[in-house]
Amino acid sequence: MVIAAPLPQPREEIRSAEAVEPRRRGTWPWLWPSVLTLGLTSHGLTVPLLSRDELVTWDVVNRDTGQILATVQNVDAVHGTYYLLMHLWVSLFGDSVISLRLPSVCAVAGAASVTSLIGNRLFGRRAGIVAGTLFALVPAVSRYGQEARSYALVILMVALATLLLLRALDNPRSPWRWAAYVLTLTGVGLLHLIALSVVLAHACVLAAHARHDRSVWWKSGLTLLAVAACVAPLTLLGRSQAHRQLYWVPEPDVWALSSIWPDVFASAVCSGALIALACLARSPRKAPVLLCAAWAVLPSVVVWLASHGDVSYWRQVYILFTLPAWALLAGAGLAATFHSRRATAALLAALAVLTLPDQKRMREPFEHNVPVPLDYAAAADIVTRYHQPGDAIVYDRQDTWKLDSGVQYYLPRDLKLRDVFLVKTPTAINDLYAIQCPVPELCLKSAQRIWLMAQGAGPDPFDSIAPDQASALRTRYRASMSASVTGMTVTLLVRKERS
Repeated sequence: MVIAAPLPQPREEIRSAEAVEPRRRGTWPWLWPSVLTLGLTSHGLTVPLLSRDELVTWDVVNRDTGQILATVQNVDAVHGTYYLLMHLWVSLFGDSVISLRLPSVCAVAGAASVTSLIGNRLFGRRAGIVAGTLFALVPAVSRYGQEARSYALVILMVALATLLLLRALDNPRSPWRWAAYVLTLTGVGLLHLIALSVVLAHACVLAAHARHDRSVWWKSGLTLLAVAACVAPLTLLGRSQAHRQLYWVPEPDVWALSSIWPDVFASAVCSGALIALACLARSPRKAPVLLCAAWAVLPSVVVWLASHGDVSYWRQVYILFTLPAWALLAGAGLAATFHSRRATAALLAALAVLTLPDQKRMREPFEHNVPVPLDYAAAADIVTRYHQPGDAIVYDRQDTWKLDSGVQYYLPRDLKLRDVFLVKTPTAINDLYAIQCPVPELCLKSAQRIWLMAQGAGPDPFDSIAPDQASALRTRYRASMSASVTGMTVTLLVRKERS
């Protein structure tokens, strides 16, 4: 009698053997990291005042679709997709602080789920849960999960694209899986071009898989070509605007490659702990560790190298999408080193306690306005309490800290004040900044009272505005009252009596 030998299992370069069996128990491990991230990020959601960038979001998304498209032709093209998505969101749910920030909250919660699912595939069920939990505990996740900008969505889309790549390599013959990967990776590029540097990590895995399945070469080649074709117009437009938007970013030195990580994690303690745990990551196969290590490290190296040309892109927010990779490596390292569930839980609890001061800092009122804290809400409250019908207003527009948008956001919507020196709004010229009156004396008209919003707390509020505007106001107005709030001075100017 001949006994047939069992057929060998297909080679799996991406999934470790220990990850196969746990997946059959169900995919519920994604739930707990998601719930934890949602709870942490929602806590204190409305406490930090809107940042300058969030005020730009609020301004742009309240324009109609045609105006948004016209604006991104001039500036901020790389955020155009996010603005269009948020325009639809705001039209449905309004522009309160909660509404503006809620998509980011949901995005990081989704990213925690995807991180856990990737970890489950690559390193096993326990490592996946730990990775998702570690991701939730990173203070930067709470910080940018509470900001009305695209960064949280970018983190989610990069993680999702990585998961879909693994699914495509599970069954390379499925065109639908490759199509899903193409669409998601295109979404990454449309949300933020720099995040496409994750393709370098994906290429490492594709090359490893292609050694055993040559069809992966041409399939992945077509996939990446399709993505490149979709984002090429945005790349050209964004490149033409880069200097205007990033002229202030300094060129990084060699030390910057290592010193940036406490800023990426928004915590020196958290960055040190996760990087140390990441060094302990191991797997029966090389591909899982290779993928996560390349995802964690290569994008920052590429951005650092690219920042030594005409424009520097070296900002920590541009490499936040590497956080899931660090969490995956750290989760794998923790799960492989500490086999006891109690020990694992104790270490996670210790990390949560150690990063608690950073978590609290993320929720301080002016955290989103670092390094220049500006209390727009307090300034608006003063005007609201003491304004009279017919009052006008003047904003210090010499700097780019959006005093006008900040105060306007926190003023009651039915309180309308004539902007004395405003000639054309940013919406009217499809830009982010207004055009002011070239001859201030001619724009004063007959306002009896003018509120002056100036940055800083100097003894003379006129010193904070343009000299020609200050001269015109000094001639006809005197200061009736003045109040200092954090980063700003609110002064009520009353027209001088004619002698």
